[in-house]
Amino acid sequence: MEYVKQRRSIRKYQERDIDQNLLNELLETASRASTMGNLQLYSVVVTRDAEIKKALAPAHFNQPMVFDAPVLLTFCADFHRTSVWCENRKAVPGYDNFLSFLNASIDTLLFAQTFCTLAEEKGLGLCYLGTTIYNPDLIIDTLKLPKLVMPVTTVTLGYPAENPPQTDRLPVEAFVHEEAYHDYTAMDIDRLYAYKEALPENKHFVEINKKETLAQIFTDIRYTKKDNEFMSETYLASMKKQGFLK
Repeated sequence: MEYVKQRRSIRKYQERDIDQNLLNELLETASRASTMGNLQLYSVVVTRDAEIKKALAPAHFNQPMVFDAPVLLTFCADFHRTSVWCENRKAVPGYDNFLSFLNASIDTLLFAQTFCTLAEEKGLGLCYLGTTIYNPDLIIDTLKLPKLVMPVTTVTLGYPAENPPQTDRLPVEAFVHEEAYHDYTAMDIDRLYAYKEALPENKHFVEINKKETLAQIFTDIRYTKKDNEFMSETYLASMKKQGFLK
């Protein structure tokens, strides 16, 4: 438990390869994660090749860690394999729909997080790339993902070459609700976000961006309505292309 409390995202890596046997062991152990119907509705594409990383990099806004990490893992929601199995066993699959995508996505993220926890326990560093769902088509084409396979998240993996400070987290009472959901009053929000908003780096971020509040950094700069709507349309179009939406 203690090493989880100390975890942090790693974006700089040593020039040291990851042993294939270790990687295989981590992936195999992670497959014990919870899964719907024991179907394991996920696949992971392991990328070590520099040219393939280069091809994938624009999908991740060319973040340096995509090039620098010895291993790039693309975790995909996968109902293709299960459907092929059904078709070869005189069963008719019906998984070309949104519910199946949700089930496969949940499976994928459970698998991915279990893998990450195990990898960090072995001294590896990693970082999730949320950009995976921003530019899915480039990833789909580069990795040759068939129908009913959608990229959900990407993880850069390697031995850490940095020890950055931990980022802040909200107190437990901010997200734990006993028995039923407790809505938030203005006083609750003031109390729960006081520490985050008082951090010098966050106050500086607000100042240099000429904003009034930290919340405006998220709504006006980092995760704007315009960008969210555009990328929602892009991802939905990719889901349709991949057969999860009619």
